Amino acid sequence: MPEPAQLGSRRSRILGGPRSEGARSTLIAVVSTVVFFGLVVLLVTNAPGWPEVKRSFFSGEQFRESLPDIASAFGLNIRLFLVAEVLILVFALLLAVLRSVPGPVFFPLRLLATAYTDLFRSIPTVLVIYILGFGAPTLQISGLPTSPFFWGVTALVLVYSAYVAEVYRAGIQSVHPSQEAAARSLGLSQPQALRFVILPQAVRRVVPPLLNDFIGLQKDTALVALIGPVEAFRASQIEVAGSFNYTPYLATALLFILLTVPMARFTDWLIARNRRRELAAGGR
Repeated sequence: MPEPAQLGSRRSRILGGPRSEGARSTLIAVVSTVVFFGLVVLLVTNAPGWPEVKRSFFSGEQFRESLPDIASAFGLNIRLFLVAEVLILVFALLLAVLRSVPGPVFFPLRLLATAYTDLFRSIPTVLVIYILGFGAPTLQISGLPTSPFFWGVTALVLVYSAYVAEVYRAGIQSVHPSQEAAARSLGLSQPQALRFVILPQAVRRVVPPLLNDFIGLQKDTALVALIGPVEAFRASQIEVAGSFNYTPYLATALLFILLTVPMARFTDWLIARNRRRELAAGGR
């Protein structure tokens, strides 16, 4: 009578084996994808208004002419993003720590931090940019900056710090209380336990969701154009106003895609890596 291993080997040869199954699945995925997008392209290009849409949005000449100016202005979006990101990381961590500090004596700080996060998560980003960009310089206070760049960064920091603070706080609360108890038993004070034991673990756990927030931040830098700076979106508006063709908007969208898609894939890779580590740790 054949052994079970021999039966499994015969079955694998009959069915083609796992490699054959993987190749078949890949082929089916590729074919279905090609068919789906082929049908979409066919439907769009055969629509009655496609010639006008093609002329207005897909002009190769307008794309080549507008892309250099838009790409140059896109540097301002990157500067807005980088400056705001650094400030958000620091300020949001401070907010999260204030909301996590126990004890009745710190209740006013927890209340202020909670009110801040509730307020700036409730107001649309565009309204914060408008209020600060047009309202603050009007005060004409001596020494108060009037630069749209400054107020654009300030608005983004105020709004996104409220969201990122909640991400940090979730990471802090995910650390088991036994970690703090063990640190205190070793002679560390509560602030030292928070700094050296809890925060390092919390920050590692929240890196993927933080990157998701920063993908949204990068896109929202375009809103700063509403108060004056000529960044990529405003540059595309200028190009459209001069040519009455909307292709520059697609050029701007392409630049944002080239920046945000790699960040999104990097985030997915981090999430998958963290999941593998957790499974490996749980299997020990």
